[in-house]
Amino acid sequence: MTDNIPLIRHPGAALIVPFFDERNVIILRQFRPAIGKYLYELPAGTLEAGESPAACARRELQEEAGYKAGRISRLGCIYPVPGYSTEKIFIYKACRLIPASRSPEKDEVIRVEKASRGRVVALFRSGKINDAKTICAFAFCGWL
Repeated sequence: MTDNIPLIRHPGAALIVPFFDERNVIILRQFRPAIGKYLYELPAGTLEAGESPAACARRELQEEAGYKAGRISRLGCIYPVPGYSTEKIFIYKACRLIPASRSPEKDEVIRVEKASRGRVVALFRSGKINDAKTICAFAFCGWL
């Protein structure tokens, strides 16, 4: 049935919602060359060979946001584009953040910001948070 449909095989990914405290999260403003603009996003990335989703989430949190998590918990998972890709994104929540050194990849242009729930909702309602995985993650947390 799927013999003639182009299919992108993806190793999977992880996203992490970093809670600075009960009322604030760390959010990224990241430039995305594919669409030529900045997006508000949460730290996320592709699983490396043999890497667990939890380890990937922790790695991306430090690389992109400059924090380590004292505790993480899995919230769920999503299939962002099941019509043409096998990608599955595992979504985690991070608490008890500890500052750490950032090490974004060479092609990543990222600004790290702290945002309250009210700011997240306002950004979403004004169309400034339109990254699907980020919207799903905030929905899992009950913030949207």
